[in-house]
Amino acid sequence: MDVSQKIRLLITDDQEVLREGLRIVLESIDDFQVLGTARDGAEAVRMALDLRPDIVLMDLKMPILGGVEATRQITTQCHGTQVLILTTYDTDDWVYEALRAGAQGYLLKESGSAGVIESIRAVHRGESQFDPAIARKLLNAFRSTATPIKHESMAGDEPPIEPLTERETQILTLIADGLANKDIAIKLFLTEGTVRNYSSTILAKLHVLDRTQAVVKAVRHGLVKL
Repeated sequence: MDVSQKIRLLITDDQEVLREGLRIVLESIDDFQVLGTARDGAEAVRMALDLRPDIVLMDLKMPILGGVEATRQITTQCHGTQVLILTTYDTDDWVYEALRAGAQGYLLKESGSAGVIESIRAVHRGESQFDPAIARKLLNAFRSTATPIKHESMAGDEPPIEPLTERETQILTLIADGLANKDIAIKLFLTEGTVRNYSSTILAKLHVLDRTQAVVKAVRHGLVKL
């Protein structure tokens, strides 16, 4: 693959074993290019400004400069660079602060290499990506503060939701359960490309930009139940 077409990555983690292990895995993927690795948030900010990666994989608890502040500086100063959190911490404070700082996704290290690879590609496409446990945490927090709105009518100036087919509703429900396209394809005996096409149609009908927004809106309007 042409280098110019590859997803350019910067890996940030204060643990050398994890940092280098992740580098080896990602360098083996044809459409990825690892530009470098950083040992702390301060080094990540300097390298991001210099290298301008497409995506920074960011740990949270690190010396010198933590991942939240590093994320805030990178998303503010490096336009076009997305940050994908990859950490062991799943407490509310860490999650909300990272998202407020501009992170485009939040994964736990137990996600495994396949989950990380799929999430990198999704973030590069402009989608938000969350570990299923994090997505459920966010949705539960949303449901505890939001008043349900029936999907037959919309509030404010939002465009009306177009009716979903039975298959689209089925796929949206699985997305809400945290399944990736590949897992949905296996479960429904479809190709991954077909699931991706359905997902695009669902986003268009709900007038949202990514899967997370689709799930939040679907729950708010009673289209799916968790």
